[in-house]
Amino acid sequence: MLEWWYLAQLWLLVPAGLLLIGMGLLGRKPSGFSISIMAIAEFGLLMQLIASISLVILGGRAAIDTWEFFGYLIVALLIPVAGGLWALVERSKWSNVVMGAALLTVAVMLVRMVQIWTGVNPVVGS
Repeated sequence: MLEWWYLAQLWLLVPAGLLLIGMGLLGRKPSGFSISIMAIAEFGLLMQLIASISLVILGGRAAIDTWEFFGYLIVALLIPVAGGLWALVERSKWSNVVMGAALLTVAVMLVRMVQIWTGVNPVVGS
């Protein structure tokens, strides 16, 4: 797992998730803008998957469990897709809230993935 890519994703996902929740609570329905935020998040996760597979092929391993890491990553890849599909099916203000919650969920999963990969808690450093 590339730490700088993890940090970039985290810095994107948290504000984007809060923005989408705010848009939903203000009554905005999903638009191309909100769907594109989900697409950018999905692209970042796909790049993380490619980088992680490459690292494992080159001999890198997660400090705790590589299979668990990839399990988290695959589920994290599914969450933005599910949130985006929800927004396309149900075009209400709550779709933006669901997409924002999905991005915040992925952010939490990224923190857990870095814990699994490095064996260190990135929040407290131990």
